[in-house]
Amino acid sequence: MDTVVKKFHSISDALGIKWAPFNVPLSRRLQTLALAGWMCIVLLGEVTSVFLFIRLLYSSYWWLALLYGFWMINDLDVCNKGGRKIEWVRNWSWWRYYRDYFPVKLVKTTEFDPNKNYLFTCFPHGIVCSGACGAFATNALNFSKVFPGMTSHMITLGSHFRVPFFRELILSMGGCASSQESLLYLLDRKKHKGKCVVLSVGGAAEALDSHPGEYKVILSRRKGFIRIAIQSGAPLVPVFSFGETDVFRPISNPPDSFLRKVQEKVRQITGISPIFPIGRGLFQYSFGVLPLRAPITVVVGAPLEVERNMEPTDEEVDAVHAEFIKRLVHLFESEKSKYLKNYNDTHLIIT
Repeated sequence: MDTVVKKFHSISDALGIKWAPFNVPLSRRLQTLALAGWMCIVLLGEVTSVFLFIRLLYSSYWWLALLYGFWMINDLDVCNKGGRKIEWVRNWSWWRYYRDYFPVKLVKTTEFDPNKNYLFTCFPHGIVCSGACGAFATNALNFSKVFPGMTSHMITLGSHFRVPFFRELILSMGGCASSQESLLYLLDRKKHKGKCVVLSVGGAAEALDSHPGEYKVILSRRKGFIRIAIQSGAPLVPVFSFGETDVFRPISNPPDSFLRKVQEKVRQITGISPIFPIGRGLFQYSFGVLPLRAPITVVVGAPLEVERNMEPTDEEVDAVHAEFIKRLVHLFESEKSKYLKNYNDTHLIIT
């Protein structure tokens, strides 16, 4: 037996595999299991949902699939009308294990008025928005206590809400579509108060620039969210997730590389960046699709007040956009020393 164990370890060492010890506490095992479940949803959730729907359609319960299909068609626009949040889902114990895995923390730098609606703009996107999802799509970080009297809604691609079953989970977590109609509906101060609409401005394109220790965000050419803020009169809030880029080690993809060109082409067609998240496995730390245990701190900056105007000019949009960039840079520079180890050598790159 000892000989077999020694051979196993020698092979592992030769392959560079670092195995997890057997005496890991149960709480950490559950945290890893929670992330494994989350990554299965992120990577395979939509495909699995479509397969299950087709399987149900060709079973003796085909009538259930038809009923659900008809209901879903009539319900498609809910993602543009405030969604359908279910607090029970946002309170699952699963999310607390998710939070503690990294861990993820939520920090507020100023007070907010629950009588107003805010447009939270998150940077960087990272591979799968690990920090923002934990902070704003679940109650694991006590959002309602940190921001009393307020509720959060994560914004994502509208195509996700056209996938049977999968859409129900996103909706229950407070997700809404990234359409102009959806954003203006949520931020309408005549209909709502205390709404925090959370938007990842860089989106899938920014995910391609996610590499450990680097903070490169796409903002120079993104001005649509500025126009939405002005039209709704909602203050713009810069939000920065320190450590977001450290939880995966994607393959190097310089802007002029063949891989990057393929990724960009697929993203343009599908709206999704084809990135294989390289992290760790369930029982070893050397490779796999689970994120690495790296702390993520989601810092919410001070809001930038804007004057409501349903038809802003390009000059007005540019002026607010320039001021927002200054606010984001200031947030990064003033907070990075608290959450980054090599903060002197880490700079925010805006493209």
